[in-house]
Amino acid sequence: MKIAVIPARGGSKRIPRKNIKPFAGKPMIGYAIEAALACEAIDRVVVSTDDEEISQIAQELGAELPFRRPGELADDITPTVPVIAHAIEACREQGWDVTHCCCIYPGVPFIRTEDLAEALDLLEQHGGEGYTFPVTGFPSPIQRALKRNEDGSVAPFNPEHVGTRTQDLEPGYFDAGQFYWGGVEAWLAGLNIHAHGRAIVLPEWRVVDIDTPDDWDRAEMLYRAISGAE
Repeated sequence: MKIAVIPARGGSKRIPRKNIKPFAGKPMIGYAIEAALACEAIDRVVVSTDDEEISQIAQELGAELPFRRPGELADDITPTVPVIAHAIEACREQGWDVTHCCCIYPGVPFIRTEDLAEALDLLEQHGGEGYTFPVTGFPSPIQRALKRNEDGSVAPFNPEHVGTRTQDLEPGYFDAGQFYWGGVEAWLAGLNIHAHGRAIVLPEWRVVDIDTPDDWDRAEMLYRAISGAE
């Protein structure tokens, strides 16, 4: 059985109630739930939360809540892997034969079902070992990055590339922060996602980090412009 687990705690601080705050007309978590439900490879969609209101909204949107996340896994410093490992174990206690799990973050309005399918395909191409997840490219070559000193002067991090043509530099990527597919062995063993992962590449415009109210406003404007939502 392949499941999706959406970790959505209630105590977001920078954007209060971020996971269920309306984004372009629907609760933010709704985008993750809809994408997971639309993915034919995913058998069940679960939300892991400590919050009653999130539980209610998630169920109304079609997700399952077979357990409540314990408080020790619901603070703002708990890493992702232990939360997903707990969810897998809790679902197995319900009798579910879970073999693969996709962690989908709740604040991902630009997620696409096709990306979930592509990442799962990549995972299965390699025997289901480790993880797969989306990345996107840095807008500028990381080898040309500058450091700024207290007096305002700058210096290259990689001076050996000062004279290298941009087109000759290897592209750099960063984690898109949308979702992670993994076999249950990887999650339960607590393996580091990046150290044991493979990646698919997303276009830069579909990767938006929403951490502040300004981020939220920009993301919502971009979403409305792309989707035609009013």
